[in-house]
Amino acid sequence: MRVGGERAFVALGANLGDCEATFSAVIEAFEREPDLRLIAASGVYETPPLGPPGQDPYLNAVVSLHVWLSPYELLACLQAIESGLGRDRGPDAVRWGPRAIDLDLLFFGDRCVTLPDLEVPHPRLHERAFVLVPLADLAPALVHPVRGGTVEAMLAAQEGVDDIVPRARPAGWPGAR
Repeated sequence: MRVGGERAFVALGANLGDCEATFSAVIEAFEREPDLRLIAASGVYETPPLGPPGQDPYLNAVVSLHVWLSPYELLACLQAIESGLGRDRGPDAVRWGPRAIDLDLLFFGDRCVTLPDLEVPHPRLHERAFVLVPLADLAPALVHPVRGGTVEAMLAAQEGVDDIVPRARPAGWPGAR
């Protein structure tokens, strides 16, 4: 058994194609990575889209991983998985637009990281019920290292929680532990 490493939380979101199959493919990709170990997965939720109008609802979830990578290496791993599953990061991609998959690094241990293309904790997670609801499945007492509040407290301050609907777990989706 490996020692060391960090616990990280990653949000999953998708609203293009077969989102359930994509979520299952993300889990399979995590399981193939030698420097990642899946600890737990939240429930899966259908949420209203954020961003340009006319989008389909999203599926959202959060996973907890044990990682033996740096935050930047984990970001590169997440982006490689996104790319392999059809994520378009090209110049024509619409910010907060529809996507095949979105993997956001929410927390990396209790570290605070500020780089040009990576900020941990995720800079907007405290504003997003679609992230906080599944994150609360896994770690309601987790304390935000910058804001100081727990996930549960941040969720209690959110509007729109009633618009988030639990969905059946996709095939191959692990149970929350």
